Amino acid sequence: MKVLIVDTVDPILHTGLKELGYEVMEDYQSPVDELKDQIPEFTGMIIRSRFPLNADFLKKAKTLRFIGRVGAGMENIDKATAESMGIKLLNAPEGNRNAVAEHALGMLLMLLNNLRIADAEVRKGLWKREANRGYELDGKTIGIIGYGYMGSAFAAKLKGFDVRILAYDKYLHNFGDAEVEESSLERITAEADVISFHLPQNGETIGYLNDDFVDKLQKPVYIINTARGKIVHTSALIRGLQSGKIKGACLDVLEYEKSSFENMFSGNIPEDFRYLLESDKVILSPHIAGWSYESNKKMAQTIVNKIAALNLL
Repeated sequence: MKVLIVDTVDPILHTGLKELGYEVMEDYQSPVDELKDQIPEFTGMIIRSRFPLNADFLKKAKTLRFIGRVGAGMENIDKATAESMGIKLLNAPEGNRNAVAEHALGMLLMLLNNLRIADAEVRKGLWKREANRGYELDGKTIGIIGYGYMGSAFAAKLKGFDVRILAYDKYLHNFGDAEVEESSLERITAEADVISFHLPQNGETIGYLNDDFVDKLQKPVYIINTARGKIVHTSALIRGLQSGKIKGACLDVLEYEKSSFENMFSGNIPEDFRYLLESDKVILSPHIAGWSYESNKKMAQTIVNKIAALNLL
């Protein structure tokens, strides 16, 4: 049985597949139309986000038994078509949840303590202590929206601080414990000092933070988004920053990203994005929250383990 790998992944995955007995083929360059002609000869396919697997592509994959996505989100795969064809969809949120949680916490601490601004000023010979007085995380209420692998990992990192954690998940219940309160969305928008999004991208979550969401905020908040860029409408975020309802934002992902996550946009910089670039209230990073050296290996091993569990050989 043959497996096609179309995105670069940690060598653990290649080695693991071969040890399981699969023949491994790699193709990181061919356009999707050429790969579509090759796919009928493969049992499995390993991807990250190089291109979407739409219905037209999948219908060519007559012998495909599984698709391994070395990452968490599955929005680039036509899941309905794949499932109707009996193709197992495997992803690896277990592998990068710790990296995402650490990155979210790091961005938040950086924003609360003015570290980006202070670092830049010191490098210019400026020594502004009072202007860079920060806020402590202790004593704050943290709202987590989405309590799957990523949201629960972020909560675990926060447990070392003296914070109150409210968590909401539309599809999970009875997950609260002594340190995490299962909450309604209404409580989070009323009580949270920080709101962190840990949602998949789908029809329900695109534009989750919109003007209506901002209007419902009962106190000024900091926003964290390490999930998917389209969950936050940039225009609504900016209006929140301008009105003071949003005190600051940590954005590892952006609404403008292409589906491959490798680029943002072509041509002129959108006006809303220019606002983010020029704002001292915003911390930005290029979709790297789950992009650690350790997570690269852990995600690869997770996919190997899940393929092994299918017992196809």
